[in-house]
Amino acid sequence: MPLLPIVKSQLSSFRRISLSNPSGFNQCRLISSLKVVWRKDTHIDEAIEKDKRWRLCSRVVKEVLNEPGQVIPIKYLEKRRERLRLTVKVKTFLNRYPGLFEIYPDRIKPKSELVPFLRVGPRLRQFIDEEKRIRADNEPLVVAKLSKLLMMSKHKVVSADKLVHVKREFGFPDDFLCSLIPKYPELFRLVGCPGEGKSFLELVSWRPEFAKSVIELRSEEESRLTGIRMRPAFNVQLPQGFFLKKEMREWVRDWMELPYISPYSDATHLDQASPEMEKRTVGVFHELLSLSLLRRVPVPILGKFCEEYRLSNAFPNIFTRHSGIFYMSLKEGIKTAVLREAYKNSELIDKDPLHEIKDKFMEMLDEGHREWLEAERLRRESVQWEMEQAANRNAGGQDWEEGSAEDGFQECQ
Repeated sequence: MPLLPIVKSQLSSFRRISLSNPSGFNQCRLISSLKVVWRKDTHIDEAIEKDKRWRLCSRVVKEVLNEPGQVIPIKYLEKRRERLRLTVKVKTFLNRYPGLFEIYPDRIKPKSELVPFLRVGPRLRQFIDEEKRIRADNEPLVVAKLSKLLMMSKHKVVSADKLVHVKREFGFPDDFLCSLIPKYPELFRLVGCPGEGKSFLELVSWRPEFAKSVIELRSEEESRLTGIRMRPAFNVQLPQGFFLKKEMREWVRDWMELPYISPYSDATHLDQASPEMEKRTVGVFHELLSLSLLRRVPVPILGKFCEEYRLSNAFPNIFTRHSGIFYMSLKEGIKTAVLREAYKNSELIDKDPLHEIKDKFMEMLDEGHREWLEAERLRRESVQWEMEQAANRNAGGQDWEEGSAEDGFQECQ
């Protein structure tokens, strides 16, 4: 749905400032001085909270898979609980999610005693095979994402180490620099050695089909369906009960009237403090979040790309200044930028095709967790039955003793 009619209907009661004069924005306050009070969105925070189990189990699984031979002594994993942010003992975790790993005896050293080890279980092995299939099917999507990240950058080159750092946010394979990049020499060039701090991924060729943002593709689709040319515009969804001060409403109204600036266009001529640059920066963040796996990325991770995408040091203010487009969550003490239009209440409705991997992983966890809950139910019932039987035996023994005493008393009489 195009944004312009929504904005006009919401702000029709406010005084309009003509934009025919290029200096029209001079009548407004500086962008940096415009403040919007942060407001908590409980629904989106709930979506982030629900993913805690997925993040925790993923960390534990990756820890084991990264070990030589994909095996590890349980006591070694126990020592890493704090780093893994595992709040329960490893054996308790394994009991709650059966099927992830198998426990078997082995020796740490040739002549040492046998100790319990962990190795990949059949259920987890099946998931790993399924993940490989999904990634193979979606390899063109990953190639497009990498191309877009490079095409939006200032010099069409991004630090390889930074891309490795954000691989989880964008759904890249763990070894994409080795397994994916060499397969597309016509698109990418890896310069330097990753891990040494001076390695870069460079764009070799510009693909016009990748140079269209989600906003532009959406407007083209709306134009095709309606037969009316739609201008690219952001979708604004202010949370219920959220209000902007008058000066901020007027600024947003006039800012929304500015032409959309594609994040793939050259922005070197734009003044860093201009409303046009703000328009372009919002477009960059919208595109970055649209490319991410969960349509949200921690703000510190986005901050690593300030130089590549010409972001100011005060870029986090954009997420509160444009609260109808973004939401900045403070859940778990981490600032996370969220694309508001991708969520309906606490559900992610705009799912990335690679999100299927997460869905399969959660299905595996839920299946094992249900088994654990059922085993716990049966155990409790068994304990309760034994307690009842013991109580009945005690009661029967007491009745027999009382009966024997009464018979003895009658015989004495």
